[in-house]
Amino acid sequence: MLNLLYYKSVKFHVISGLVLGILFFWFQERVFSLDFNDPGDPEVLAAALVEAMTDEQALAQTFMLGWLGTTPEPLILDWIRTRHIGGVKVFGWNTGNTLQLAETVGVFQTEALKGPFHIPLLVATDQEGGWIRHVKGSTSQTPGNMALGASGYTMDAYRSGYYIGRELALLGINMNFAPVVDLYTNRDSILIGSRSFGVDPVQAGLLGAAFMKGHHETGVIATAKHYPGHGDTALDSHGILPQMRSSFEMLWERELIPYRLMIREGVVAVMTGHLAFPNTPAGKTPASLSSWFLVDMLRGKMGFQGVIITDDLNMNSATLSVGSLSQAAKLALAAGNDIIMFSSTPYLYAPVWTLLLTSMKQEPVFQERVRNAARRVVLIKLNHLRGEKAVPFIPDLKKVETNLPDPEGTAFFLDMAARSVTIVKGIEQFPLSPEKAGKVLLAGQYEDFFKIGKAAYPEALTYRYAAARGADLAWQAQKADTIIFCLSKAEDVKALKALQGLQKRIIVFSILSPVYLDEAPWVDGAIAVYSYASPSFIAGFSALLGRIPAEGTLPFPLNEPRWVPPYDS
Repeated sequence: MLNLLYYKSVKFHVISGLVLGILFFWFQERVFSLDFNDPGDPEVLAAALVEAMTDEQALAQTFMLGWLGTTPEPLILDWIRTRHIGGVKVFGWNTGNTLQLAETVGVFQTEALKGPFHIPLLVATDQEGGWIRHVKGSTSQTPGNMALGASGYTMDAYRSGYYIGRELALLGINMNFAPVVDLYTNRDSILIGSRSFGVDPVQAGLLGAAFMKGHHETGVIATAKHYPGHGDTALDSHGILPQMRSSFEMLWERELIPYRLMIREGVVAVMTGHLAFPNTPAGKTPASLSSWFLVDMLRGKMGFQGVIITDDLNMNSATLSVGSLSQAAKLALAAGNDIIMFSSTPYLYAPVWTLLLTSMKQEPVFQERVRNAARRVVLIKLNHLRGEKAVPFIPDLKKVETNLPDPEGTAFFLDMAARSVTIVKGIEQFPLSPEKAGKVLLAGQYEDFFKIGKAAYPEALTYRYAAARGADLAWQAQKADTIIFCLSKAEDVKALKALQGLQKRIIVFSILSPVYLDEAPWVDGAIAVYSYASPSFIAGFSALLGRIPAEGTLPFPLNEPRWVPPYDS
């Protein structure tokens, strides 16, 4: 009897072991058979993929890292191969050679696609147009946002987004931190300036939405930034945390209007700014670390369902107020960001990773928050990195060589620049033919200004000025009848003022923001083009000569320190 019982017991354990083993291998096979390219509802697949991930794999999807140099450095390759991070960020220092950048992106994606679920990277950059152009090399130089605000055509914004996106797609870049929809409400803002569409929030929202749709047509994900609005401060959030004076009511009727419009039009990514608004319930907490701004307002009140991305967490404004980069990263995720972005590559076991992973294992609420963030990241990839419009993971190097800059885009950006040229002062001075101008002196600091200016006025003299050498400029001006002065920044005003009182015709050729014209009401004429890209110089000199009409409208008022909406807020 005992032998029989022993036999049955052994048999039971053997059968149980076999069943458990079969279940284990079935589960393992099921988990690892999940694949990024599986068909079905993207939301269901995203949830399943993240459910199957370890804590490490889920946390890694929230990381977007920059790297040093122009080639794939070993440290970031380790993060891609062993941690399976969710994204990389292309900065200007990575882009000296466009072809090399494309090769590097291909290496990164090749390694990422070897991961357990074959999930590709988000490859992002800042290619706003105009002044901010992180991917240089062979890409197009464009007139930028303020030029779009001056022309006012939503089709120009759409096509700008389309051609910039088409160039990025060739390089394997599938996400762009653009458009900027910050309003130019503080005219002392040196960080935003001509990156803004202007002061009108409705126009900024319409142009931003059009730019976004142009991007999405090329497969590139557009990102509205810097939520909730960076335009009402003269401070640079890279070095200090700006304290903004706006109440929530003012934000709702001004800075947040572009986001409200773009959310309705389908924007899927928003970047948060390191900005404090003490007159709101967030108090002095940076908006990028505030659940009130991210969860209550952006997701709750405004209905945004996409991915929320921090601005660079290595910026002092993000870390100084909370004590460390690690704490800033944890607070950013806890507050509602889905992607935490770093301009540098931390070491694999740096405190930022260790703290976050430990917190996931010890704090169920934080673990749930990180997994929810990872699900949103995977979902945006499923929706935008697959299908006919998706950006290729491995760039075609021959196409990169032959299609940058985009030939159609080159023609368009010149047309766009022409539509944006604005006569700001002295309309009676234009057109300014060589005969009417007499002897011309071109005073500036940009090679394209001199090259294109000499093509317009072949006999012109040239002078590269410096603010400290205003007397030299005034002496050079004695040789000319007309001085065409290129004005781009506050320091230039001192040199310009050296010309005041001369019995000469003074024409200002303003690039970037024309706000500095406030300090020179005595000049005879002024024209604005909003960018130092060569199409802008060509358009500006063409308008000076009368070959094209100057039909642009100044996208913000001069001689007014602030703009107030034409309704109660």
